[in-house]
Parts: sequence; C-alpha cells; structure tokens
Amino acid sequence: MTEELPPDEPAPSLFEAPPQGEQERMVEAILFASAQALTEREIAERLPHGCEVRVALEALRAHYRDRGVALARVGEAWAFRTAPDLGFLMHKEAVETRRLSRAAIETLAIIAYHQPVTRAEIEEIRGVSVSRGTLDLLMELEWVRIGRRRMTPGRPVTFIVTPVFLDHFGLESPRDLPGIRELRDAGLLDNRPPPGHGLDLGPDSNADDGPEEDEDEDDNRRDQDDMFD
Repeated sequence: MTEELPPDEPAPSLFEAPPQGEQERMVEAILFASAQALTEREIAERLPHGCEVRVALEALRAHYRDRGVALARVGEAWAFRTAPDLGFLMHKEAVETRRLSRAAIETLAIIAYHQPVTRAEIEEIRGVSVSRGTLDLLMELEWVRIGRRRMTPGRPVTFIVTPVFLDHFGLESPRDLPGIRELRDAGLLDNRPPPGHGLDLGPDSNADDGPEEDEDEDDNRRDQDDMFD
C-alpha cells in the first residue's frame, strides 16, 4: 500500500538540490533578466526541484542592501530596483523649446504694453476672443500673473507681466519695453505709413494728433513674433 504525503509537504525530488550559493546565483540571474517583478512561485518554476526560493531571496536582499541596486519586494513579487538614495542619478534634465502660438504672442504683447488689462480688454484690442488655454500657458511660463481686480461692476481680474518675463527679455521694468519708433528702427515693424496717412481729412481733423494713438495700438498688435521668440 502506497503511503500518501500530507498535501502541504512537497513531493520528494529524485535529484539533490544545488548548493545554497548556487541557488542564489540562479535566482539572481532570473530576476536580473526579467522585465517585470516575479513572484516566488514564478521563480520556483524555473529552478531545480528542492530549491528554497525564500531563503535565496532573503540572502540576496541582504547581499544587495548597501549596493547601487537593491532587491525589493513589490507586493507579492520581487525585482531589482535602483537604490532609493541614488534615484537622482536616473533623472535627466532637458531644456524643452516651446514656440508660442500667434495668439499667445499677441496676448502677451497686449498685456505687456497695456497692463494692468482685463480679459475683456485683451479681446477688444485683438478683435477675437481669448481662449483660457492661452492665458493658462502664459501663467504656466510665469510670464503673466493675475493682478488686482478692477473697481468696476463684476470686479474683473487684471493681468500683468512678471519679473520672470522682465528677466527673460532683459528688462528692468515694463517701461523699458521698446516703443514703435525703436521697433521700426530695429526692422521689427513695417516702415510703410499706415493706410490713410497723409490724406486730407478736412479742416476739422487733426492729422498730427489723431491717428497717432490708433497707430500705436495697431503696431503693438502686429508682427510681435520676432520680439518674443
């Protein structure tokens, strides 16, 4: 009559288990080559019968305790991981160049030249609505921030440029922003006269004073790409 073994005890092996040191090397090789964490059962399926997986794992964890990599337990699985105190070596900093859209450039220029300015005023100057993403991007870059609320119905918030913006463009204050004449001299604006310039508008018109303010507003909205790239 064949004697049955208790279900909790493993069946006897016909082959002798490898020495403990060799078991550790096997477990180490399996974990090192695996792309994901392995459970003790998955490790045992690859080892000769009779190997003590838990003993080998604990020995390896002690061996790697002060090394650059450590044997870590992840839930019910095991895997090699970079030592926690050396994680900073795995971080790589890269400078990402991000080009602003034309809408963002125009919005930034309006805020810089007309601050403090509300969103409604920005939209009035641009002639189109300002998307929330445009203002969010400028604030994410820390070039624009929210200023004081206007003491008008609805108490709308205003937007102003930040010291980060001034530092990026080498300005001490917003007053150092180039004027229309400086932009033209630098070739950043069209030197052609605006439409209607020099026309006889009648005896009641002031050709010297009237168009100047409109010209400034119009030029501040045009061709700002080169200045803020």
